Amino acid sequence: MELFLDPDDGRALSTQLYDQIREAIADGRLPHGGRLQPSRLVAQELGIARSTVTDAYARLTAEGYVEGRRGGGSVVQGHASPPPEMAEAPTALAPTARAAAVRRYGVGLESHPRYDLTAGRVDARLFPLADWRRCTNRALTRLARDVGYYGDPAGSIELRRTLTHWVTRSRGVAATADQIVVTHGAGHATYLMARVLLRPGDVAAVEEPGYPPITTMLRSVGVEVVGVPVDEHGLVVDALPDAARLVHVTPSHQYPLGAVLSRQRRLALLRWAGRRGAAIIEDDYDSEFRYQNRPLEPLHRLDRDGVVIYVGTFSKMLSPALRIGFAVVPPGLVPAITAIQQAVDFGVPPVTAQTLCAFIEDGYLDRHLRRTRKVYAGRHRAVRAAVAALPDSCLTPLPSHAGLHMTLLAPDAPDDEELNVRSTRHGLQLSSLRRTYQHSRPQPGIVLGFGAISTPDIPYAIELLASLYR
Repeated sequence: MELFLDPDDGRALSTQLYDQIREAIADGRLPHGGRLQPSRLVAQELGIARSTVTDAYARLTAEGYVEGRRGGGSVVQGHASPPPEMAEAPTALAPTARAAAVRRYGVGLESHPRYDLTAGRVDARLFPLADWRRCTNRALTRLARDVGYYGDPAGSIELRRTLTHWVTRSRGVAATADQIVVTHGAGHATYLMARVLLRPGDVAAVEEPGYPPITTMLRSVGVEVVGVPVDEHGLVVDALPDAARLVHVTPSHQYPLGAVLSRQRRLALLRWAGRRGAAIIEDDYDSEFRYQNRPLEPLHRLDRDGVVIYVGTFSKMLSPALRIGFAVVPPGLVPAITAIQQAVDFGVPPVTAQTLCAFIEDGYLDRHLRRTRKVYAGRHRAVRAAVAALPDSCLTPLPSHAGLHMTLLAPDAPDDEELNVRSTRHGLQLSSLRRTYQHSRPQPGIVLGFGAISTPDIPYAIELLASLYR
């Protein structure tokens, strides 16, 4: 532990040392069996005589706090009674009302429940660890000469070039490396855009129901957030508020209802934004997993006015633990975005970025996606079959042709607290549809994720889920 001496303190130096060490032993900061620093080293660090330190250690030994051992130094003995609980540290500081209103999303979720139907989770068992480790070793070798530098806050030029080719061939989004900004995920990309494009008090529009952390994040930077209804064709463009300066939309697979934004709505949204000079954030969070119909053209591809910011993430493709995604932005915004990125967190760690670069370049990502698409497609079929086989109609599935979740309406559902108690009792973990409504009366149901549960467990988990509603 770090020791301090105050020359203006009236106590002797050895007494100051004694008091600090004794208090650390009493409150548990120095645990039983721990070793004190050698007296010679303490004296050298504090610039005092060694005898001053040995006097403090001798007093601690005499009173039973430590024990001197030949060749083993001074070892903490403590006392038989447990250390008292530390009182809460006093503070005169308090969060602002805006900060205090922010609530964490997904608090209380278990990491490994028996039957995990949580929306947004992926199967950790599918992560290509050996291939990722191989690419990490390559990245470390490549970065050996640059370990003393922070790197480009927009992301390494190698990764941005690689992402340019990948997003063009996999998603039909035309871009240059100068338009790519590497982020910590889709939510982080949206945060950067809000910081650059919006002022406190500006209006942003989000889908209702939608992804709650987006609303929370926008409110945290002082933006007024308006929910816009969603139907079977996606966002209702005619319901957008005229004052909106930014629209966040998930057109390929609306979260959580699963609708695909129709081509007519896409063109209408682009016309609406073009007339007002408003920005559209196209959050394409899971379009890699599509099971039936062909995808429509991205908004970014249809954009003629430069109002669309295309956002992607590797959380569903690989792992949310990597915290890496990207945004394709109009060139004029890149300097401001990278300046904000540098001021906030300096971007994605270079080792992670270079590992992903090698992972894509060597074809590992394509191979991984071929494998996971087959697995998740099988689970999608298993969920649909299990729900269809239920003997009653307590759960009504909405159309679902993509992604890693399916929404089930449950008009007679108990409240979320009661449902959580019932499901936890049976080792089942769920995501509530009610929680995705932030601006209007919520609809009861389940956002059923099938990314993390094993395929053989799905029929039993669905039957168990249905039993909670009977």
